[in-house]
Amino acid sequence: MDFSSDTSAPAHPRVMEALARVNAGHQSSYGNDAVTAELRGLLARTLEIEDFDFWLCASGTASNALALSCFCPPTGAILCHAESHIARDERGAPEFFSGGGKLQLLGGDGAQIEETELRDALARIDHGFVHETPAHVLSLTNLTESGTAYPAARIAHYAALAKEAGLTVHLDGARIANALVSMGASLADMSWRAGTDVLCLGLTKTGAMGCEIIVLFGEARTKFNELKARAKRSGHMPPKMRYLAAQAIALLTDGLWLDLARNANQRAQEVANLLCRRPGTELVHPVHGNEVFVRLDDETAGRLRDAGAVFYTWLDGSSRLVTSWQTGADTIDQLASVLD
Repeated sequence: MDFSSDTSAPAHPRVMEALARVNAGHQSSYGNDAVTAELRGLLARTLEIEDFDFWLCASGTASNALALSCFCPPTGAILCHAESHIARDERGAPEFFSGGGKLQLLGGDGAQIEETELRDALARIDHGFVHETPAHVLSLTNLTESGTAYPAARIAHYAALAKEAGLTVHLDGARIANALVSMGASLADMSWRAGTDVLCLGLTKTGAMGCEIIVLFGEARTKFNELKARAKRSGHMPPKMRYLAAQAIALLTDGLWLDLARNANQRAQEVANLLCRRPGTELVHPVHGNEVFVRLDDETAGRLRDAGAVFYTWLDGSSRLVTSWQTGADTIDQLASVLD
């Protein structure tokens, strides 16, 4: 009963098979290989668009920091939720990669930015006032760090507000497959159609060994050469990129990544249902994906840990339980037997 994180789960077998298939012969370096070229076609079909540029990274922190650094100057700021991954979990990587860009933290329930806070922050932007740091980017996260999902319509609404103020819109999609399944949206609807300029498409948490894709849309594509230069300078230009591309191909083919997210989401809902049958258990956030945040009484928490369940205590004192593509019915049955 390991509910510590979806990053604790192994890579999906199809990913390992894909890696073995491309591990033969010589291929050009740095993304100039046939496997990465194949991925472009698959991405185009997945995104429902032909005009985009992309770059592959091995970690979400690298993809977020690289992407944001192309759009936030050292003298600028990034609007984001105070509980976002870039604020809480990336050890200043966006600030470091941008050479000093500042994160401007906003509030809102479920780690979703409250509209009034966003409007207030946008209204305060004054590039001519030297004593404050003007925002250049709005960064949204889906799923959020509280496991909730922005509907595509809300992303589009926020993106329109941000663009009216001259901002670039970044979407941290480390768990975007879970959000898509939960909201019944397509990747196109939640990214470029919603006004997203740069998408960090996460596959590691969905079943990859380590694969994140930075995707640039529209005018943001003018930053592609800068993105590659920053990737090279920071050590994020994989010489054997075919191995990252092979992982993405395995997961995106025939919608496997969405099937895996669907399983994780279903198991999370089952975990939440079981826990909430216990007196004294309080669900902290809606379960929109594969993360469950609950307040457990000491007896329940102790019983779970004594049975070998692994989960983390969150910053607000709640307990976070995360399911993955590999979480099966047997795990749910075991959890039920412990809680009965």
